[in-house]
Amino acid sequence: MPIYEYECGKCRLRFEVKQGFHDEPEAFCPHCRGRSQRVFYPAPILFKGSGFYVTDSRKHTGADAEKDTPSPAKKEE
Repeated sequence: MPIYEYECGKCRLRFEVKQGFHDEPEAFCPHCRGRSQRVFYPAPILFKGSGFYVTDSRKHTGADAEKDTPSPAKKEE
């Protein structure tokens, strides 16, 4: 079962409660028995691999690709 963090509306105490996924998101403060709300944290984002930095080489498209590709040599007869 996951552990969720709650914050009391009265005394602002933060505490953790072990609840199931399908349980109601409701808990009471162990200190003052006040109503509490679940605290949500943003998920961390990790950028791994190439292509996330300006210094990484990228595939050229459109006009940039034409400039960088060498033109075929003309055959002289």
